[in-house]
Amino acid sequence: MADPYHNNVYHQGGGDAYGTYGEGGGNEGYGYQGDYPPQEEDAASDATEGHDEEDQMYEGEYQGIPHPDEVKAAQRAARAKARVAGNVISELEELSEQYEDIMEDCGHGKFQWTLFIVLGLALMADGVECFVVAFVMPSAEKDLCLSNTEKGMLGLIVFLGMMLGAFLWGGLADKVGRRRCLIVALAINCIFAFLSSFAQGYGFFIFFRLFSGIGIGGSVPIVYSYFSEFLQMDKRGEHLSWLCMFWMIGGIYASFTAWGIIPRYGWGFSMGTEFQFHSWRVFVLVAALPAIASLVGLMFMPESPRFLLENAKHDEAWMILKQVHDTNWRAKGQPEKVFTVTHIKAPKTAEDEFIEIQSATGTAVQRWTVRSLTLCKLVLKNVASLLSAELRFATLFMAIIWFCMAFSYYGLSVWFPDMIKHLQYEEYEARVKVFHRERVERFRFNFTLENQIHKEIEYIRDEFINIEMKSVRFEDSLFEDCYFKDIKSTDTVFKNCTIRSTEFINTDLWEEKFIDCKFENVSWHENKHGCHLDTAVENDVLVYLVSFLGSLAVLPGNIISALSMEKIGRVKIIGGSMLVSAGCTFLLFLSFSQSAIIALQCLFCGVSVAAWNGIEVVTVELYPTSKRATAFGMLNALCKLAAILGSSIFASFVGITKVIPILLSFAALVCGGMVALKLPDTRDKILQ
Repeated sequence: MADPYHNNVYHQGGGDAYGTYGEGGGNEGYGYQGDYPPQEEDAASDATEGHDEEDQMYEGEYQGIPHPDEVKAAQRAARAKARVAGNVISELEELSEQYEDIMEDCGHGKFQWTLFIVLGLALMADGVECFVVAFVMPSAEKDLCLSNTEKGMLGLIVFLGMMLGAFLWGGLADKVGRRRCLIVALAINCIFAFLSSFAQGYGFFIFFRLFSGIGIGGSVPIVYSYFSEFLQMDKRGEHLSWLCMFWMIGGIYASFTAWGIIPRYGWGFSMGTEFQFHSWRVFVLVAALPAIASLVGLMFMPESPRFLLENAKHDEAWMILKQVHDTNWRAKGQPEKVFTVTHIKAPKTAEDEFIEIQSATGTAVQRWTVRSLTLCKLVLKNVASLLSAELRFATLFMAIIWFCMAFSYYGLSVWFPDMIKHLQYEEYEARVKVFHRERVERFRFNFTLENQIHKEIEYIRDEFINIEMKSVRFEDSLFEDCYFKDIKSTDTVFKNCTIRSTEFINTDLWEEKFIDCKFENVSWHENKHGCHLDTAVENDVLVYLVSFLGSLAVLPGNIISALSMEKIGRVKIIGGSMLVSAGCTFLLFLSFSQSAIIALQCLFCGVSVAAWNGIEVVTVELYPTSKRATAFGMLNALCKLAAILGSSIFASFVGITKVIPILLSFAALVCGGMVALKLPDTRDKILQ
């Protein structure tokens, strides 16, 4: 590779080089020019005609308000003074300061807002992914005949996939590129989400959802790293916080589409008994739309110029920065503004040479193998560097904060809906009808049996024809010379029953529904295979309403934290929000009704989102560019591990006790909040 310090000065017109930026001779070697570049008299742009200096007079001049350019100049002078005071600084530090100056010149405008939408859709896709399995489970468990163990595994497999994806794509993004990795990750998510909607068996479905999770797992670490590198320092905290709102939008989108699609079980089609495509599968396809939209948008977005500069790709970075500059100023009605950067520091690392030398030899297969092995080594080396002396405490503190926040947040996110279901179940059971020690002979059951217990009943020559059985238990009962035809059952079991000379025709009463039963001269004909959905019970709109309200409750906290991020500071927002959330958990002792649980869920989500915003902003700002996505990916993977542990532990105590989940979440939030207060303030820190 050519030396990046040569042939990197851009020329204009007849070859006059751009001047340098700065006052007097104090340019510190930065490749800027103070005014517009020299031009021929006849070469003036049409865009500049009719503009006099008086037209450009700053409106706040007579009010004593400093011009924004003066503020920027003062900030740059302060940074230059700090450089002089610090004597020698590294090339990377010089690049960081120069890059911050360039982003200030580029401004914040149309380009950043376009990228904001594209990356926001990727973050929205991550939010949708967290809800998909929970929404389709009541329907999918019937279509796929899932046991309780299989349902539990399916619920965890998404987080497992996202955990692997966060670690994988975060590490690769620092070595391969933010945009490229995000495109591949979203493509994998879309492909496997599409395949999962058509999977007819549990094995294929869980396999496809695993890889779908691996794909979308890369969105969070890459999106924040990618977007932050197009933001100037004074915009970073606020706009990264606005970006967090897309996760909330993802939850709302998932709730609305699930509500509108899944209960319509008649939608879809079937091809015999082997292929079924019901409404929940339509929802799985619709849930992938944000990822598809983001994938399309990324095709028109450039790579992060900061990543390119870190990897000694000066020319590409310069062109992208010029694109950002020109896009923003044209949109603001000032196309005459010229991008004045001529040379940017682009230090070359030994790692780049190592890849180039090794990959330039041998056959195509050998080159691919060497490059892949080298890439793996560099990613693992980057991960190990997060525990180096200068980053060790930052990584440890952030790991504790991420884990504590995720453990409590995701644990309670599962606990809230499970508690509502438990209260509904208790209320339902309280209305159960019990029939005991009766004899029913020559009777024809042609009506629905629901929420009943039949104990020690004798059924003699009875007929059960074309009926539904919902939540019915037959215990220690006798069925003799009976006839079952066209039966559809939900949560119905026969326990310790004796069944003699009985015929079953076209029913879904298979072996698993008969527990410790005795059969004598029993025949089965046209027995139904597979499971069947009971829309009236399984698709209660309350499931979607709870998720929708929980997502919507995030909005106030998101707005407040975004507006306060630069004023209050990241550290105070994280620590304060986590400690307030810890206090909110004690209100869970008052959760005796469904409405109380919903209200407490909204309160908790609204308060805790501020902590999430602060955590994600600080994670971006604490780490240098070469390690930013890797660190974010590792911490996000730890977050998903905490989510798996929290949701499993909290769910196991539903219906047993509220004390342990409340104390666990309180302890985790207090611990994380106290550690957060020890973090350094990164508000005025240039992106390294």
